[in-house]
Amino acid sequence: MRVSRRRFIKLSTAAATATAGSPWISPSESQPAGGPCVVASANGLRGVARAYALMVEEEADPLDAAIAGVNIQELDPADQSVGLGGLPNEHGVVQLDASCMHGATRRAGAVGALEGIATPSLVAKAVMDYTDHIMLVGEGAKQFALAMGFEEQNLLTEESRQDWLRWKARLNPTDSWLGHDDDVKINWTHGTINMCALDSSGNLGSVTTTSGLSWKVPGRVGDSPIIGAGQYCDNSVGAAGSTGRGEANIKVCGAFLTVEFMRMGHSPQEACLQTLARVVEMTEDRLLDSNGRPLFGLSFYALSKDGAFGGASLYEPSEEGKADNHDRFAVANADGARLEPLAHRYTYAERPESMR
Repeated sequence: MRVSRRRFIKLSTAAATATAGSPWISPSESQPAGGPCVVASANGLRGVARAYALMVEEEADPLDAAIAGVNIQELDPADQSVGLGGLPNEHGVVQLDASCMHGATRRAGAVGALEGIATPSLVAKAVMDYTDHIMLVGEGAKQFALAMGFEEQNLLTEESRQDWLRWKARLNPTDSWLGHDDDVKINWTHGTINMCALDSSGNLGSVTTTSGLSWKVPGRVGDSPIIGAGQYCDNSVGAAGSTGRGEANIKVCGAFLTVEFMRMGHSPQEACLQTLARVVEMTEDRLLDSNGRPLFGLSFYALSKDGAFGGASLYEPSEEGKADNHDRFAVANADGARLEPLAHRYTYAERPESMR
């Protein structure tokens, strides 16, 4: 049976309402203020400031501005969730994913499992600009990047290499890797960066870039390079993107679904919460606790064409998480660059025991 877009969204809304379980934690919502406006995950605070300045001072294209914003994190070895210094796969190799979308031209580009190039967001845009394709992966993506003039470099910093060695040493007490007698805290990837930008003419651009899940199976690709999952924009409606467990997001086409909820008239914050409800409904049993709540984290960020913005995550974070801004997302508009509160699907008290 064929299902129209209208019926699909109607069914999705009904499913979201049915899974609402507990009241959402929703901060006051932003009001439409037009562009320029930039929205990103919390680690994009410097990036949204750069992107906003480029659009205001140089009339930069919104996608170019957003990519310039995420380049800050891609080239910062201190951010181990993306680009240079990203945590590697189980073999100790850094593999990067990214995708981008240009609202005005309705074009997109992506790369997956890219090695040796620190700025996969720029390679994704090159795929969009110079090929008839949308996604390149693995060795093909690398060879394309080199042919386009990107410089190859070792992305595994000493800090990330040591984190990988600590993880590897504690995998199996009977293997040949020496373990640690002290209580070593294994570092795990905490993020990704998504950024959506709106210019003063109402044009949109979106980009998501990541080093993916730390210690992943080589070749694993999450949601970040998947158009409609890790990010999506429709110039007539808005843009959205995500950070968190990519496998859960891919199954609901989360960024696309968030934009479609905005098309129906939901605010950006409401759209993010509705998409999270759909994620919960689509989560397989092995990833749910006894109360039917997911055993993972996921956040969405959204920006509408009129300049309203919002974001939401599955769980309210711990006090430690709040100190690390896990309860906030980055925004830049005429009121400046700042962190705004995320809405939450569940309270901290409702988090599964294993996630506290």
